[in-house]
Amino acid sequence: MAQFLTPFRLPEAPAETDLLAKYFRGLGDPTRVRILQLLDERERSVGELVEALGAPQPKVSNHLACLRWCGFVDSRREHRTVHYRLADERVAGLLELGEELLRDNAEHVAACRTVDGRER
Repeated sequence: MAQFLTPFRLPEAPAETDLLAKYFRGLGDPTRVRILQLLDERERSVGELVEALGAPQPKVSNHLACLRWCGFVDSRREHRTVHYRLADERVAGLLELGEELLRDNAEHVAACRTVDGRER
């Protein structure tokens, strides 16, 4: 019997803080954040997202799979086209809160070398 590899694997007993940190890492990629911002404006097809982002379709699809798996976005199929939207209005609130907090801390965030992995 062949084994199938999946990109998703749960640890045996993840700690809540580990899961929360991982959840926020889902927002740790500029392309994923931009996708969420675009979907906050309105529902979009994969093709529309590819065009708006100027990114290759496989890259956008991989980011969408991550966002969908973690509950940030939802999708619906209309014939051969898949449309994406925010899965929960609180995702928009999370983005808005992040933008508000960033306004007061942008210089510090820009200068932080630990978060972007340049220094540990």
